Amino acid sequence: MRREPTVFEKHLWRRLSGSQLGFKFRRQHVIGPYICDFFCPQKGLIVEVDGDTHDAEADARRDARLAKDGFLTLRFTNRDVKENMEGVLETILQRLRTRAERWAGDVPHSPTPFPEGEGKV
Repeated sequence: MRREPTVFEKHLWRRLSGSQLGFKFRRQHVIGPYICDFFCPQKGLIVEVDGDTHDAEADARRDARLAKDGFLTLRFTNRDVKENMEGVLETILQRLRTRAERWAGDVPHSPTPFPEGEGKV
């Protein structure tokens, strides 16, 4: 697991953290063998920020595997985040608004356990 996010991930996290879009996101969330840059558990939405070294074929296989489990992955480039943050946020928000909830009932809950120490009161 990468301990230090890229500058572009930091910039996006500043806009996603604290439920600023009206939805909670987790950073560096593990789903199976994958580590997702950002994850909204309520909607099953994964957001990835890709640098120049990403392997498009491997990313496509990963996204297809996660889609089989009901997750949707949105991918943005470092350039997108740097030059079009508002467009990135609008795309994420549009998907959040139109995507179905992952669980039923009035009280949302986490479908996966919290990492050690997270979520304790």
